[in-house]
Amino acid sequence: MVQKRWFQILTFFIMFFLLIWLIQSTKFIFIPLLQYVGAIAFPLIGAGILYYLTRPLMLFFERRLKANRIISIILVYITLLLLVGLFIMYIWPIAQRQFANLAYSVPAMIAMAGDIIEYLQQNYTSIPPQVNEAIDDFLQNLPTFLQNLLDHLFGFLGNFIGHVISILAGLVMMPFFLFFMLKDGEKLLPFILQIFKKKRAENIRALAGKIDNVLSSFIQGQLLVSFFVGVLLYIGYLIIDLDYALLLALFGMLTNVIPYLGPFIAVTPALIVGTLQDPMNFIWVAVIMLVAQQIESNLISPNVMGQALNVHPLTVMTVVIAAGSIAGFLGILFAVPVYAVVRTIIVHLYQTYVESKENKEDALI
Repeated sequence: MVQKRWFQILTFFIMFFLLIWLIQSTKFIFIPLLQYVGAIAFPLIGAGILYYLTRPLMLFFERRLKANRIISIILVYITLLLLVGLFIMYIWPIAQRQFANLAYSVPAMIAMAGDIIEYLQQNYTSIPPQVNEAIDDFLQNLPTFLQNLLDHLFGFLGNFIGHVISILAGLVMMPFFLFFMLKDGEKLLPFILQIFKKKRAENIRALAGKIDNVLSSFIQGQLLVSFFVGVLLYIGYLIIDLDYALLLALFGMLTNVIPYLGPFIAVTPALIVGTLQDPMNFIWVAVIMLVAQQIESNLISPNVMGQALNVHPLTVMTVVIAAGSIAGFLGILFAVPVYAVVRTIIVHLYQTYVESKENKEDALI
């Protein structure tokens, strides 16, 4: 019976849930470890993202300029500082001014929206009474809703200010993490593989290469795609002379890192601002977002990301929604790369199992 497949699967699940129960029962042992991981998670993840973004640049300096590793890393840091300096000098002042103007105009926008709704209620008698009642309730509860929204926002800012020291410490640590990742990142895997036999080490090396390829493709591709989408949105908003064009384009660029849900989040404030500026802008903003997404999905993404992820859109949407309900915004942000890595590991293990089974059958023959 021990050799039966169903018995082995049953034993696996029993041991798996027993392990979960043991971890839950002894979680007090892991609390210091989790606190330590939480303390270094922010600089480590941030440095990891920068590592995948800057590694091609470092390798470019090594190959083209024939520079050693340290000089190449210094050139990478100089490039990053130049980019940050250009952003602060030329983009940040405009975005800050547009944000201040938008915040100042929000009460007027709300009043304008109320006037439009009131006008429609008075001049279109065909509107069902239930719709009018719903609109009246919405307008009456709008101040309360905005007040609650502001309270939550200030509460979030209060918590943020409370953790500002740890965030600043993480930002200070991030360049050091990045430096050692760029300098010694290639040495970590050979160091770990020393404890394994040759055949197992080669298998782990192949799996690590696949995971590295998936993470590299996603991080580099998603951020590059988001940049192109932001540029396309900014050009489109300038063409229709949309107010706060740069601010809305930057918002679209940031939210586009969320797969599939990002464009819907990005277009919402642009639609509201554009409609209040000119009702025809509702159509134009929707057309601009549609054109930008078509260019991104048909031209940019296939050439930037390739087929490294090869995840069906329905699967991505399901994973993102499920991760968001479990872990909130961070779950939405990291759902796709985590899923892609887990899927890569499972597929690799299954392929290894099939190959080992075939080798055993060949040996018996």
